[in-house]
Amino acid sequence: MNEVKDALRSIEQNYKLFLQQQFTFIGALQHTRENAHDMIRPVASISQVQFYMDHHCNNSTDRRILNMFLNICNDLSKLCQKLESVQPRNSTTNDILGRCKLLLSHSNNLSSIRAKYPHDVVNHLSCNEAKNHFGGVVSLIPIVLDCIKEWITHTEKLSREVLQNVSGGNSTSEKSAPQGAPERAVISQTAPSVHLEIQTSANKKDNVQVQANKQVWKKHLNDTESHSGKRKSPWKPPGRHA
Repeated sequence: MNEVKDALRSIEQNYKLFLQQQFTFIGALQHTRENAHDMIRPVASISQVQFYMDHHCNNSTDRRILNMFLNICNDLSKLCQKLESVQPRNSTTNDILGRCKLLLSHSNNLSSIRAKYPHDVVNHLSCNEAKNHFGGVVSLIPIVLDCIKEWITHTEKLSREVLQNVSGGNSTSEKSAPQGAPERAVISQTAPSVHLEIQTSANKKDNVQVQANKQVWKKHLNDTESHSGKRKSPWKPPGRHA
């Protein structure tokens, strides 16, 4: 978008220089129309201006100002091509861009368009010139510039809406994260007690196993003594015995 704005500023600077020479432009169109014997019909297209300059322009001043007009129109066409690659877009921005491309088409009839306030290019013409000859051609560039500015405004608004939607989705996910935190805490708190219970149960099993082994070992000793025939005599107190 910054590249688009830079290109637009450059075109506006060139147009300001051209606007200061509007009377020179009208004079060049008048001279070339006379040379072409084409005094009846209005100057109604970019291709018509190109034709006058290529075939009926006899002095460098007229050629310079006509070429300046054509160069600005060409720069606007290139800018429109650049706008086509800018995202995001919707039906409004597409309609504005389509209008710009139509106005800048070399064969498009410009005789019915008029630049309105705050532009005063038409006011600098006589009534006859504005109505019948040059009203459309002098209105072309300011109307296209206004359309491009409108396109930029809508595109920036659409970009902000997209960013808000994206940031809104992120905040939703962040809000859902703390809800899961207590569950993780419960799990972390219950995990040691479960481990302790398992460990205690294992210790009890080990004690039972040890006691059972002792009982088995005692029984084994008794059985061994009985089989070997060695039995302990009953205990007698010390002293004489019968």
